[in-house]
Parts: sequence; structure tokens; C-alpha cells
Amino acid sequence: MIRKYYLGLNANGPGVFKTLFCHSSSRDLREFNELLAGKYQGAPILTKNGRSALAIALKSYFEPGDKIIVNGFTCYAVYEAVVEAGMTPIFVDISKNDLNFNVGILEKIINKNVKGVIIQNSLGNTVDMEAMEKFAKKHNLVLIEDLAHSAGMKYPDGRETGTVGAATVLSFGKDKSINTITGGAVILRAPVKHAVKAPFKAPKLSELMRARFYPLLCAVCRGLNYVHLGGALMRFLILTHQVEKSADSKLDLVRRPPNFVAKLATSQIKNFHHRGQPKLRDFYLVRDREEVLLKLKKAGYYFNSFWYEKPVSPVRYYKEIQFPEKDCPEAVRITEQIINFPNYYKKQNLKRAREIIKPYLTGGKSD
Repeated sequence: MIRKYYLGLNANGPGVFKTLFCHSSSRDLREFNELLAGKYQGAPILTKNGRSALAIALKSYFEPGDKIIVNGFTCYAVYEAVVEAGMTPIFVDISKNDLNFNVGILEKIINKNVKGVIIQNSLGNTVDMEAMEKFAKKHNLVLIEDLAHSAGMKYPDGRETGTVGAATVLSFGKDKSINTITGGAVILRAPVKHAVKAPFKAPKLSELMRARFYPLLCAVCRGLNYVHLGGALMRFLILTHQVEKSADSKLDLVRRPPNFVAKLATSQIKNFHHRGQPKLRDFYLVRDREEVLLKLKKAGYYFNSFWYEKPVSPVRYYKEIQFPEKDCPEAVRITEQIINFPNYYKKQNLKRAREIIKPYLTGGKSD
């Protein structure tokens, strides 16, 4: 049954307890800033969420109107950050092998008006950063590393993600590499063109309460799946704004995250070196996806949250973006075929899922 395996990353007992009762102080905040500064060798700024951190990074290094290369398979938060910063996103097609663009693809579309590149490392599949760095130097481009999917991982040349570009962007949202429900950070490494004021206002009480109680509410909803009421309760919580969908978190350049985020994130980052950092999600490309999802559901796996159902997700924001589908055919094709394993499933519980998927594979297996 679905409910046998469907338990979110923060919706277990320890996750609920840690988030609900985490006590933090100014000392935890200082320790977190020192950790980020030392790890990524730059000046950290804490933000409300990842998209706010990305907007600050872009405002620091680019001019309004500059064109910025963006992965053609991404989330609305990235698009929103680029537009909020006053720049133009240039969506670039990707490879089905790792869901990233590469130097070969970029060489075909590069022009003098492009000023920067956002490196995404989709779902934890890292780019060839050595080649990307040479490409950026050749064309005088600024690299921004977005580690929402890849904090704590290694590039093929052995360097850690977030230690190469002009700036490192972190997101601490739900199902990210660092998951504290809310919050983000940007670490500015290279000298900036424009000084951007760090967020200084405390989070709104409603935002603080949502972050504190989200794991508990999810645990309750998933428990109610046993009597088929979990989905209805979650829809009610979203409708009444007690739970906020990740994609709907507003970009905000004046509010900082709750203090407890610093303590939780510090613990997770320190743990990278002890356990190694796995990919955020393993992905597969399949034919007849709806048929596969139905078979998985009958076997007890709920994989409908497959990141992404459109090249820029979620689908409710897709039309306003005017995504250049003709320029990114591979990205469009991938979003019609992709299934990935959410990070709240234990590896030993996925054997049957792989057996179900295997006859439908068309390529793109990432694990």
C-alpha cells in the first residue's frame, strides 16, 4: 500500500521533534555564519528562502538587463529570482544523461550579451565544472552555483560543489539537500559590483509558525492516509494557509529566516562529511508514464511528485514564463517521461519499484 512507504523526510518522529522544539540563540546564528564563511570562503547572507538568496547573488554581480543562462529544466523560483533581479533568463536545453546543459550545448547558443551562468546540478547530478569554468573564462562569464539540489556533493574533478563560482546559493526548503523547511543563504566569494543590503527583518509570525508545525502536520496527514483522509486534510491546510507549497513561497529581500533554521542547517552540513551526500533524487525516463505510475501506486509507491511536470515547474506558473519549447526540445521530452525516487524512501524499499520501471525505460537512468 502507498501508506506503507510514503513518509516524508521531516515527517518522522525525530524530524517532527527537532523542528517543533528546536531552541536556538545568537550563538547558533554566529556559528552558522562562521561555518558557511569557512566552508565556502566568502561572506554569507541569510535569506527567507533560496530564490531570495539567488536574487541577491544576481544583483551583486550583474547589471539590470543582463542575460543569464538558466537550465531548461528548472523551477519557477529560479525564473522569479532572475526577473526580480532585473535580468533576462536564457533557457538552455539539457542532456538526458544528467539533466544539465554542458559546454557543447552552450557553445552553440553563446553570444556577447550573455553575462552569467547559473549552475544547477539538477537533482544532484553534477556538471563537468572544470570544463564549465574554462568556458566561463573564455567568454568572460560569471558563474553562480545554485546548490538547492547538490549541497555537500563533489564535482567530477573532486572539488566540492559551491567552491568554484563567484557566489554560492543555498536553499533550505522542503526536499532540498539541506532541509529545514524554510530559509536560504548566499555566500559572496568574488568582489561584488553592487553592494546589496542583507535582509534584516524578522520573519512574520505566520511564516515562523508554518515552518515550525509543517513536519507535525505532514505526519498527521500521512497517518490519516490509513483512513483515506490525509489528502483532504492537506488540501484544507493549504487552502487555509497553514501549509504553504514550496513554489508559492514569496521572494523577499528584507526578511531573514527563523533563528532555529541556523541550528538545524548547521547540524545537517556538519553531517555531510560523516555520511557522504547522496544524489537528491535518482531519475528514470520511461514510456507510458501514466501506466507506470499506476503500477507503482498499486505496489505501494507514490511517485507522482516527479520534479518536473513542465520544463519550468510547477505547471500553474508555466504559461506566464513563455518558455521557448522549440529551443529546448530535450527538456520538453524529458518532462513527459521522467520519474524519480523521492528522498523520503529508504533504498531497500525501492527494489520492487525498479523492477516495475525496468520494462518501460527509454534511457536517462541516473543511479
